[in-house]
Amino acid sequence: MNSSPHLVRDVMTRVVVSVTPLAEFKEIVAVMNERRVTAVPVVEGEGASRVIGVVSEADLLPKEAFRDHDTGLIEQMKRLGDTLKAGSTLAQDLMTTPAVTVPPDTTLPRAARIMAERHIKRLLVVDPAGALQGIVSRTDLLKVFLRPDSELADEVRREVVGRLFPLAQHRVRVDVCHGVVTLSGGILNGSLIPVAARLARAVEGVVDVNCALTTSAAQTAGV
Repeated sequence: MNSSPHLVRDVMTRVVVSVTPLAEFKEIVAVMNERRVTAVPVVEGEGASRVIGVVSEADLLPKEAFRDHDTGLIEQMKRLGDTLKAGSTLAQDLMTTPAVTVPPDTTLPRAARIMAERHIKRLLVVDPAGALQGIVSRTDLLKVFLRPDSELADEVRREVVGRLFPLAQHRVRVDVCHGVVTLSGGILNGSLIPVAARLARAVEGVVDVNCALTTSAAQTAGV
């Protein structure tokens, strides 16, 4: 994997099953069941690749929820969207539109914030023309935490220690265990200690940081 920040293109699923606007209800359910997914993008245009919406389980459930339930006018008005979807059979009427999309170069923290703010489980990844490139889920965003401890240690040494303490790298120790980074050793400039902790914590895949750096007047070289 590349150095931080990691991008959506690094973790997204590139082979994505999709449906057209005229896909029928049972077809959509069959696709979800076969591919074991909880949502499918709806695409159209040349090559059937431009994203116009997404159909999720939540869009399909009203048909079952209203099956044996007679709703009054007031409830129908309150749940107008669900009422309409309960009586729909095509993807173009069932889909949620516009779909929430991001470009491939979106950073993982940004993607995570969008999911949290919009209360969604996945983001469609599109190019500048709106063509489907992939899909990124919550699970995909967690893949960075699978990075080996040795890889995290190398990046912290290079991107944090190497940049903040270029003349004192030999006095700063970096240990990583189960994604938790420990920084230890003596440096001259104590104001850089919180900076080092913050930058180490920003490395993708780091779970936490224990900063045990200290200042020492006895140090005569370095930062």
